Amino acid sequence: MHKRKSFLVAASVASLLSSAVLAQQTELTVYTAVEAVDLQRYADTFQKAHPEIKINWVRDSTGVMTAKLLAEKNNPVADVVWGVAATSLLLLKAEGMLEPYEPKGVENLDPRFVDKDSPPSWTGMDAYVAALCYNTVEGEKLGLTPPKSWKDLTKPEYKGHVVMPNPASSGTGFLDVSGWIQMFGEDDAWTFMDALHENIAAYTHSGSKPCKMAGAGETVIGVSFDFPASNAKEAGGPIDIIFPSEGSGWESEATAIIAGTPNLEAAKTLVDWSVSKEANEMYNGSFAVVAYKGIAKPVPHLPDDIPSKMIDNDLEWAANNRMAIIEEWAKRYDSKSEPKN
Repeated sequence: MHKRKSFLVAASVASLLSSAVLAQQTELTVYTAVEAVDLQRYADTFQKAHPEIKINWVRDSTGVMTAKLLAEKNNPVADVVWGVAATSLLLLKAEGMLEPYEPKGVENLDPRFVDKDSPPSWTGMDAYVAALCYNTVEGEKLGLTPPKSWKDLTKPEYKGHVVMPNPASSGTGFLDVSGWIQMFGEDDAWTFMDALHENIAAYTHSGSKPCKMAGAGETVIGVSFDFPASNAKEAGGPIDIIFPSEGSGWESEATAIIAGTPNLEAAKTLVDWSVSKEANEMYNGSFAVVAYKGIAKPVPHLPDDIPSKMIDNDLEWAANNRMAIIEEWAKRYDSKSEPKN
């Protein structure tokens, strides 16, 4: 009986302590565009380390998240933006929507992944790098040859066999277009996109979807990025992963605090964790290039030298010209975009 009483007392104390922790939890609303398959891992790990913080996650594609944040400028809902394109965060910064903060350990990050101002308004997590997913089985059936460059995608043999993301709704689509303009120069880039448009079957609203379609044999060439390419190959898709010879545009998933959040200390805790070695090791589970210097290990099916394929990307320029680029793109090519859900 004595033992049972002790057990009941211990259980009651544990229950009270648990209730106390829950009562003291700070709730954060966090907007993210991180792929769902990764988000759960990151969320569970952070929650285990910080049970005092409860996160309400709001997830959508980069373009949708960016538009939502801008629409809420005068009445913010989010406390933190975590895992949204750096160019989107630069747009928010220009609107005065971000709270500058220098997270603990920021000196361990590659400078390309840190806002240039001090203190920085955003910090990067990883890089997603443009890549092509080429279905070898479907290509062989049609007598096609694998492309080696971006310019190859304009060859008549690929007519109707290329799918790429819409830059207005997909961060991947925008990094492609802004990358081409930086690589080729504005006039040549639009000439290239005019020719590419002739071969496009559809523009998707997801950056990973074109690669998934190529892996499933729904298209021959998916313009996508390294992470879904690796996943499609790992899942057994008959694809070659091609990094075009001219170089690859890239973007950083990044994190920032929304100015005026009433939960600033909890927000800082999340941002501190987002730049930690532990978090970056998790990012490396999917991304070959991460912000934390010197820890990246090879990702299955991807080359070890991806950083050498990344163009000298001016994220500030891309952010400042984003709206004009998207407007011009939509005017020319939106007719082939998939319907929005």
